[in-house]
Amino acid sequence: MKLVLLRHGESKWNQENRFTGWTDVDLSETGENEAREAGRLLKAEGFDFDRCYTSYLKRAIHTLNLALEEMDREWLPVVKSWKLNERHYGGLQGLNKSETSIRYGEEQVKIWRRSFDVQPPALDPADSRNPALQEQYRGIEQSQLPLTESLKETIARTVPYFEQEIRPHMQEGERILITAHGNSLRALMMAFEGLTPKEIMEVNLPTGIPLVYEFDADFQVVRKAYLGDPALIEEKMQKVANQGKAQKE
Repeated sequence: MKLVLLRHGESKWNQENRFTGWTDVDLSETGENEAREAGRLLKAEGFDFDRCYTSYLKRAIHTLNLALEEMDREWLPVVKSWKLNERHYGGLQGLNKSETSIRYGEEQVKIWRRSFDVQPPALDPADSRNPALQEQYRGIEQSQLPLTESLKETIARTVPYFEQEIRPHMQEGERILITAHGNSLRALMMAFEGLTPKEIMEVNLPTGIPLVYEFDADFQVVRKAYLGDPALIEEKMQKVANQGKAQKE
């Protein structure tokens, strides 16, 4: 069984080095190009899919749409779920990561970005950024919608969704593409690979690069590989790792 994970292309707030979370920011021009390149790469490598999954956030939706356009697979069924959304960054959303590092220190920002169970400051329920007040989440029980999340809470919604809704289709032989976000995909990676909280803290998922997992009949990982130029992949990983560092004059 094969599964492809694709983190959305660079967003406008990635470009500005801001905490994004559930803020519905679109792709930058670079992000659009990354999404198209991912589709071209998947097509060139002979990948095809039977079903696709993505989040409620337009940067992931548009990445998937552009990749499928390049693959001439826009007709594929797509399932959207808020449970594949990015981790909710609470009151940090919209803040510049480097400026936040100067204010609170790089170590604190790394903990907020990469720790397992430390939540950023929560939104006030009356804040317009509260998902319970936004149209995308109408009809969803408000108690399920977060005001902030650590990776632990992201895992608590993302992994059960995968196990209940996606894995059964894979076990029936369907080829699946999940286009989502750095932390919702890291949640899946942690579950697939049995990573510890310390190990997952050091995982930096590059934008717009397909990651292929292959599983055996017992759903154990037998192979994991990024598609594309290794030097470019490493460069993008380092870029992600550096986002929370204070910029020096």
